[in-house]
Amino acid sequence: MLEILSLVAIGLALYTLNASRNSAQKIGDEVMRLKREVEALKAGGVVVPAETAAAGVAAADDVAPDETPEVASEPVQPEFKGPWVGGQGEAEKGRSIFGGATSSEPEEALAARAADEDTVAGAPVAAAMKPKESFESRIGARWAVWVGGIALALGGIFMVKYSIEAGLLSPAVRLSLAAIFGLVLMAIGEFVRRRTQPLIANAFQNAMIPGVLTAAGAITLFAVTYVSYEFYGYVGPVAAFVLLAAVSFATIGLSLLHGQALAGLGLLASMLTPALVSTEEPSAWSLFGFLSVAWLATFAASRIRHWQVVPALANAGMALWAVLYLSAADKVEVLPVLVALLVLAVGHGLIWPGNIAEEDVPVPTGAASAGPLDRLFTPPAVAVSLTGALALVFPALLLASAVPALPRADYAFAILVMALAVLGALRFWAIYPAVLSAVGAVAGVVAIAGVPNGVLIDGLGSLALPALDGVIPAPPIADGTLPVPVLGPVPVNLLLVLAVAYAAVALAGVRLRIAGSSAFAALWSLLAPAVPFAILAVSFFNFGNLSFDLKHGLLAVLLGLVFFAAAEAFSRERTQEGGLFIPQWALAAGGFAFLVLALHALTDGLVTTLGLMVLGTAAVFATRLRAWPVLPWLMAGAAAVVAGRIAWEPTVVGAANLSKTPVFNQLLAGYGIPALLLALCAFELRRWADERIRNLMQALASLFVLLTAAILVRHGMNGGVLDSSVPTLGEQATYTLLVIGASAIMMSLDLKSPSPVFRYGSMVVGALSVLSVLSAHFIGLNPYFTGELLGKWPVLDLLLVGYLLPGVAYGGLAWYARNRRPLPYVIMLALTGVALVFAWVTLCVRRYWHGEGIADWKGFLQPETYTYSVVWLLLGVLLLVVGSKVDSKSIRLASAGLVLIAVIKVFLIDMANLEGILRALSFIGLGAVLIGIGLFYQKILSGKSGTDEKAELNAEA
Repeated sequence: MLEILSLVAIGLALYTLNASRNSAQKIGDEVMRLKREVEALKAGGVVVPAETAAAGVAAADDVAPDETPEVASEPVQPEFKGPWVGGQGEAEKGRSIFGGATSSEPEEALAARAADEDTVAGAPVAAAMKPKESFESRIGARWAVWVGGIALALGGIFMVKYSIEAGLLSPAVRLSLAAIFGLVLMAIGEFVRRRTQPLIANAFQNAMIPGVLTAAGAITLFAVTYVSYEFYGYVGPVAAFVLLAAVSFATIGLSLLHGQALAGLGLLASMLTPALVSTEEPSAWSLFGFLSVAWLATFAASRIRHWQVVPALANAGMALWAVLYLSAADKVEVLPVLVALLVLAVGHGLIWPGNIAEEDVPVPTGAASAGPLDRLFTPPAVAVSLTGALALVFPALLLASAVPALPRADYAFAILVMALAVLGALRFWAIYPAVLSAVGAVAGVVAIAGVPNGVLIDGLGSLALPALDGVIPAPPIADGTLPVPVLGPVPVNLLLVLAVAYAAVALAGVRLRIAGSSAFAALWSLLAPAVPFAILAVSFFNFGNLSFDLKHGLLAVLLGLVFFAAAEAFSRERTQEGGLFIPQWALAAGGFAFLVLALHALTDGLVTTLGLMVLGTAAVFATRLRAWPVLPWLMAGAAAVVAGRIAWEPTVVGAANLSKTPVFNQLLAGYGIPALLLALCAFELRRWADERIRNLMQALASLFVLLTAAILVRHGMNGGVLDSSVPTLGEQATYTLLVIGASAIMMSLDLKSPSPVFRYGSMVVGALSVLSVLSAHFIGLNPYFTGELLGKWPVLDLLLVGYLLPGVAYGGLAWYARNRRPLPYVIMLALTGVALVFAWVTLCVRRYWHGEGIADWKGFLQPETYTYSVVWLLLGVLLLVVGSKVDSKSIRLASAGLVLIAVIKVFLIDMANLEGILRALSFIGLGAVLIGIGLFYQKILSGKSGTDEKAELNAEA
């Protein structure tokens, strides 16, 4: 019975609003007819006096001629009076709609009539000049009205309170008198409205006395109805609900006459009505049916008067009720909530702002035109679009968190997300629904994947308010937690359908906006592949078969081809060449991403890795057919995915499946083929206009070549096993030799075909290898500290591989880099080579005296100490000879350093530790070597001096 009476009251309210709107439409048609007649007269050359034209328009609106406002010499834009005012002449427009005795014209009619009078009569016409309001006017004419209205409402309440305390009248009589008082206030408000001059209404429309009186009367009637039901029981729940709803809808209807503030009061009353009237058997259909009608009535009034704040509040109220119901109800019915929210979504597209033209969107203050970024901050976007989108997103996410425990929650979530997406695609102003549809879709799918056991979020039941017990029954709570519901199936198929549907809507959005708004088209081109890809990826990695999933794989292939086709179609339609074309980039990259996901779904292991690189190579070679800037970058994306796979699983195929055969195993293909394909792509792009991608391809190819060599060395030197153990000195030495060779190769490539990648890459690789030598060869893996055995064969042992060969390699690299690389870099390489040779000689001496184990715990022998001095001096002399032979100053300086070390050792160590003949021989040998070095230097310097003198004599001659 309650539902039937509610629907009857709702129907009556809607009928009243519709009749009012029809009356307004008739008046507007009459005004437009008169304007067309004036235009026809003007076209025929008939001059109509201004007074006649004005009188004709005024007669249509039932406005006296003397009520026309004074005009100035130049037109000015109507002043925006704030969000609670419906525009210029708000009260007057309301009177013309409802057939009042006195009225002024709407803004559009005023502007049209002014233009007609200016053209016909040839006299200048201007808008009304509004004087600056004084403080006295603000106090006396505005604040006094609002305070007076509050006083009237309180007076009625206090009168009822006094009569109760004094026992003068029965409750029924008191309530009747209060109701009569409220009706009288509303009647007086209408009487004052009809008698008020338009000038007063225009000047003080923020403090209209009729509106204040009407609001006081509405509050009184609402309070009387509630007290009669709640405290005295004179009316039942059904009658109380109907009466409260009638007062609410009547207040919303009267707001068309009295302004947006009264509409806000009616909205508040309608949103409170279900909470104030409770029944033993609450119905979700009755609740959300009534809320939907109240929301529609508010939006209809807002559409007529172009309000911004009240519809935003209506969105917030609907969202609050939906969230409270979904989180606090004992038995949730999803369908009523879904229908109500769909009404909200459809209403945003059809009721307000409806089919408003793009050029009619208000422009922010100071903006020259309503550009895409400007429209983000216009009242329709912020006040209505944003709040409406949030009103759909929050319940949708709450429904997603309840999947699969709550029946049909998954379908409701998907429908709400798609409703937002459709609204964002169809309406140019709906930027926030577009963005929030993407956020809601991805976050909701993540929530579904994050609660596979179907457990609802704990603690939401605490949101239920005591006053809502009869409207939304609170769930039974034990120990502060909600009961675990029965589990349901995971909605994988629905997620896949959601991905396809969102892709279709987003591509339609690109199609609709690409001609008129490049910014919105770019936004939708980014959302079109990103959101479906996120949905499909979450579904596959959480619910799919990671080894082989035909369903996810085929859908990914289909979507990938669709997005590539869309990129081709939009690129063909592009009329302006040059610049960044975001739809092409976004759609092509999205299509490639779907194909990458398809490879992961349909293949596994080595096949997936190679397939990714083949896919990237195909994109590079596709530049021969389409010169899209995005295509080469797809290969870079494929290489990044392969690098991520290698970091996750270095064996590529799994440790159990990896062959132990050195070199010729799965690692050679998994690392080597990507390196080869990257080098091939770098060669293919050698004439590509974008130098950045060419350099990147060269760098990636070099990196993968190094990775291939390093991983094969690791595999071969660890018995076919890849683990996290610390490498040996031999393995590290192999890495060092590989890096030195890579630096030399990149230097050669740079000399043949200059490239910043090879030029700077060769030096970076060389510098990194030097740091590796200092940390690993001399400290971390030094056999003197680790105790690692050197092998049974002298000379041909671990020291040869770990020190002599890298030292010679650094020397050769330094010689090759002379006059080709900066001098500090060359000196660094040469000194590193000398240091490694010095370490080899020194450790060979220790091996001679201690065998293959040269650990530091064995100490030093006296002959061993003497041998160090001899060997260091001989090495210094050898380096001096080599440096002089090749004319290398860095080698000669290294020789001097070794000799200096030997001198320090003799005087500080040998003198203290050697005895007898060894001490004497040490000093004798040191002296002889130093004298020989001195003679050698004298000969070199004198030879250079003589050469210089001969050159000078030849020059003089």
